[in-house]
Amino acid sequence: MILEELHPQALRIAGLLRARGEKVAVADGATGGLIAASLLTVPGALDFFVGGGVVYSFRARDVLFALPRDAYKGMRGASADYAMLQARAIRDNFGAEWGLAESGSVGGSSHPSGAPAGQSVAALAGPGGEHTRLLETGSDDRIANMAAFTRNALALLEDTLAQ
Repeated sequence: MILEELHPQALRIAGLLRARGEKVAVADGATGGLIAASLLTVPGALDFFVGGGVVYSFRARDVLFALPRDAYKGMRGASADYAMLQARAIRDNFGAEWGLAESGSVGGSSHPSGAPAGQSVAALAGPGGEHTRLLETGSDDRIANMAAFTRNALALLEDTLAQ
């Protein structure tokens, strides 16, 4: 099970955030909540996790980020600028030091922006700067892509915190 697999990494991330006295907010996109769920496998997660949401529609995007529609002008989903805008917004709206966002196309259906199946961008905004990580699996396997996109986002968070 994916959560059991990711639990040791979530424990490491929790330790790094706790040691720094910092918290993270998460905007899950194509990962469907798996990033947040992975972090919530750690007992006492409230110490380092303030919340987030699954951004799977324009309505969800409007509610979670409270940005005007023109903030997205010229951007498309599953891109670095789009994911970074969301990472900044989730961080700011939830009052966390770090914002982690994922935007991707998991496959099984067409993506509204035309992004190819298997493409995801994880974005992280916080005191350690702003970072993005692109993943292209080349696969249309929806479930495998959700897991791969989650691993990519958590790796970005852990790697950045460990620097």
